[in-house]
Amino acid sequence: MTTELSDRQKEIIKFSLELISESGIQGFTIKNLARKVGFSESAIYRHYENKTEILVGILNYFKENSERIFIAEQNSERGSVSKIEYLFTNQFRIFSVTPSLVAVIFSEELFRNETVLLEKVSEIMNNNFNTLTKIFKVGQEKEEIRTDIEASHIAVMVMGSLRMFVKQWHMVNCSFDLVEKGNELSKSIKIMIKK
Repeated sequence: MTTELSDRQKEIIKFSLELISESGIQGFTIKNLARKVGFSESAIYRHYENKTEILVGILNYFKENSERIFIAEQNSERGSVSKIEYLFTNQFRIFSVTPSLVAVIFSEELFRNETVLLEKVSEIMNNNFNTLTKIFKVGQEKEEIRTDIEASHIAVMVMGSLRMFVKQWHMVNCSFDLVEKGNELSKSIKIMIKK
């Protein structure tokens, strides 16, 4: 289900991501956002009830784009290893262009008191995990991917690698080329999973 956002809501999400990029998730307040956008706090409240609702909007945006890409790749004619490589590269590009997404997507420890945010992040992770597992199962059936490891375990290893790598990049202030170094990681993973 696609969430249709107004132009103003999209603008608020854009500025929210910029603010998170500059000040971190802790510096993301309605007051700071209003200052950044250049209009009153009440104007923001006309479009979003609170900060949590804006974060849900960001997560929904990422979820819908991520699902679209993952499902399209699952249904593509490429081999399983190429599908995984494409998905990795695509995720690296998305995070490279919008590093503040990393602070939101991988902040479940900060969201532990916000059930709606935890559920949304969990939903994104589960959807991506299920799609990856299906890709690996098909790859095993076609003898492209090693069969001595359970497909779901390979999905955990691959998702864990991606997550750890992106978090490392974010923790060093995005100081290396995520796409370039990510492609090197992708090649190593390919060696590990290929039959």
